[in-house]
Amino acid sequence: MSEERQVRERYDLTMERIRFIVSEKTVAPVYQAYFETTAEFILKIDGILNRIHSKKIEDCTLEELQSENTNIYEDVLGENYASSYANPTYAVSVLGEEIGQLLSFLYTEIRGEIAYVYEQKIFYLTICNELFIEIYNCFEGEETPNCKELKDIIYWYASDYSDVFFADRIEEQLNPACSFATDIIVNSDLTDLRYLYKYGEYVSENEWKTAQHLNSLSQETIDKMAEVYTEGYRIGFVNAGIDLSKKSVVNIRYVLGFERVIKKAIENFAEMGLRPTIYRAAVSVLTKKQQHKIGYYGGIANKQYEYDHRLDQGLILDKKLVERKLDVMKNTYEQFKELAEKHAGPAVMEVFGEEPFAPEQKEAAVSLTEKQEKLSVLYDSKAGQLTNQYIKGDERSFTIVAYPVPEIGEQYTEIFNEVIRINTLDADLYGKVQQTLIDALDKGEYVHILGKGDNVTDLKIQLYRLSNPEKETIFENCVADVNIPVGEVFTSPVLEGTEGVLNVSKVYLNELQYRDLKMTFADGKIVDYTCSNFEDEEECKKYIKGNVLHNHDTLPLGEFAIGTNTTAYVVAKKYQIEDKMPILIAEKMGPHFAVGDTCYSWSEENRLYNRNGKEIVAKDNSISILRKEDVSKAYFQCHTDITIPYEEIAEISVVTADGSRIPLLLDGRFVLEGTEVLNEPLAHL
Repeated sequence: MSEERQVRERYDLTMERIRFIVSEKTVAPVYQAYFETTAEFILKIDGILNRIHSKKIEDCTLEELQSENTNIYEDVLGENYASSYANPTYAVSVLGEEIGQLLSFLYTEIRGEIAYVYEQKIFYLTICNELFIEIYNCFEGEETPNCKELKDIIYWYASDYSDVFFADRIEEQLNPACSFATDIIVNSDLTDLRYLYKYGEYVSENEWKTAQHLNSLSQETIDKMAEVYTEGYRIGFVNAGIDLSKKSVVNIRYVLGFERVIKKAIENFAEMGLRPTIYRAAVSVLTKKQQHKIGYYGGIANKQYEYDHRLDQGLILDKKLVERKLDVMKNTYEQFKELAEKHAGPAVMEVFGEEPFAPEQKEAAVSLTEKQEKLSVLYDSKAGQLTNQYIKGDERSFTIVAYPVPEIGEQYTEIFNEVIRINTLDADLYGKVQQTLIDALDKGEYVHILGKGDNVTDLKIQLYRLSNPEKETIFENCVADVNIPVGEVFTSPVLEGTEGVLNVSKVYLNELQYRDLKMTFADGKIVDYTCSNFEDEEECKKYIKGNVLHNHDTLPLGEFAIGTNTTAYVVAKKYQIEDKMPILIAEKMGPHFAVGDTCYSWSEENRLYNRNGKEIVAKDNSISILRKEDVSKAYFQCHTDITIPYEEIAEISVVTADGSRIPLLLDGRFVLEGTEVLNEPLAHL
């Protein structure tokens, strides 16, 4: 009997059992509704599987597809989430504290079947169904099951199937033959928006209207958008002195609705000798990285739901599981090491404009113990080292560009056109002006940044000391290549002597809002932090530690930059979308400070030069240089940019060895001779 047939028989057996669960009454009444609801959800998935086998998307009406899409996401949409078992608060309220938390996790893991059914991963469906049945069996009878027994079942599910879920995940990142999404993009009629329902992702108005808008654009405009994206990627390799001809794989990450641009980008990359890997953002506790969407995805049906389950690994995380996942990771990379060697890095198309999200902290949600936080940090470190061993940091590059979605407001079309303009600003003009800033910065011992009004920023950023100013420089002159759009000069600060307070009134980091964020630095490392998101100070600290420090006790200041894209700043002000701008553009709209790794992590040895021929030498700090002794001490696997808007800046000045000051910005305006052109857009405020 073939393996495929064996899997199908296992799947059919699970479905036969699950059909009985809907109607039989063999568990205590308090749990009956939960198991019926979950079983009914699985039956919906089975119905989609049968539909896929009997009726192609092209044979379905748009109304049928929209109904199918809503049907499988409705339990977490809007007000429905309040009474969904996916909501840990609700699950705990009706099922009890420990069991409610476990069963909410189980329901969430089962919801991953949405992705599996559209990709027709029958084995994945079978695994999840068997997990559900095994847990259900524990509840049959009069006695409430032991929570340890339930946790053990979940743990062994994670451990036993790491070599399936996790190994496949790595292969999807490396192997262009895993082409589910690529096939949709390349082979679909993109003028027929029914193609959006082939993925199994939630299709909101953002994805629908984005695709509709792109279909209204000329091919010339689409080509221009794709060229900015792919040419920025290519130039990143040129600037870093990396031979792109040795690579054959590019990882494309994007959000549904942009297929027309991505299709053209695939053609452009093919001319460079690159084939795409386009993998879905992870849906299982085994492969997710908190709430972050890494890969392609559609609408986020409920951001609070994603946030509530970001730490579900707390139910299973221990040293053995960490070792198991790392072992699977190494074996899979070894299996596909030739593809890994030819992996060129990610090309990312982000979106922005959605309603800003400030999460609710829920007691019922799974959290990590202090020991698990340390294990999580350890895992990230070792996984980063393994990835770099097979996809070498100094032999890869990336690019990122961002566009708005319709949710940004009624002036979406105008904003979209403005963003196209921002993404294609004159790189030569910015290059010359930014060089003027760099020439002044290269004279300094440190930079002093002072906040304005209620902003209490008072930071001293120590600068690298040049030994040969004629041939060397401290700051990189960043025009539109890997980070699109143009508009910043940046460096890796010297940690020793970097000190003071960083403050910003409101900022969005990884789609989470922070109000009155304050960080205090000593010798370049965070020594204190707070915000005003929650009344409880400890909740504020926990929020920052988990989502900005990524569970590290401290992080260094890995980057200091001055953003120069006043055009983007004025557009944000004009349309009142400052709080919706992505960090990719926002970081160009004022000075910014990145906590975590430097911009050059894993590629410090690559020799880089600015347009004037000077070599950029400030790439390391006293932590990153530890890679030469013990790489595990050098990197944190995170880099989070925090921008202070121009209007919150009183002064940015370069302080030289003799104590004299060279003002660069005063009261939010550029004052250095040769940079006045940057103020011209500001005159339109």
